[in-house]
Amino acid sequence: MTTRKAASSPALGETPAQVGRPARSQRAPDLGRGGAALRARFRQAAAALFGVWAAYQMGLGAYFAAFRPPLLPEDLRFLGANAPSRMMEPPGLERWLDLIFLVLGGQMAALGMLLAAVALRLARREAVDAREIVLFGFAGALSVAVMCAVNFALGSDFRWVLILPVLVCSGALASAAHASGSERVDPRGGLA
Repeated sequence: MTTRKAASSPALGETPAQVGRPARSQRAPDLGRGGAALRARFRQAAAALFGVWAAYQMGLGAYFAAFRPPLLPEDLRFLGANAPSRMMEPPGLERWLDLIFLVLGGQMAALGMLLAAVALRLARREAVDAREIVLFGFAGALSVAVMCAVNFALGSDFRWVLILPVLVCSGALASAAHASGSERVDPRGGLA
């Protein structure tokens, strides 16, 4: 497969408007005005869903950092402990867990702020390329999907509610992928 380099003059058979553009076989099909409108709607949906995902991450981070008690009743249930047996726990456990949840909450909120930046970018009608969507997919898998899976493993009281952030993340990624469908990524870097 040959690639063309941008030149100051058109190659044989090229018009000046085609200089530097990828060959027709490398471009996504032109969907016309309807396709552009469809991509714009997907971009708006992606912006909204990334915004919801961002708000969720920041809110969850604030909850973990400032409000979550060291041990929830479901934590004690999973450990096979009850309230009277808590007297046997190490003396610094609650303080240690407070610090752990502060760090964890800060990480959750930081991810939310980065997601908010993506939502703002999409709201400005700037596309996200395929590599970025893959990275956000990994972020979603490592954040909301792992949290949901672990809460199911723990038998958490919140396990069914935690499916919603996974759905929002999935919707945001799918919408962003559809919105950027007109741009193909060249494996050597950059857009094709």
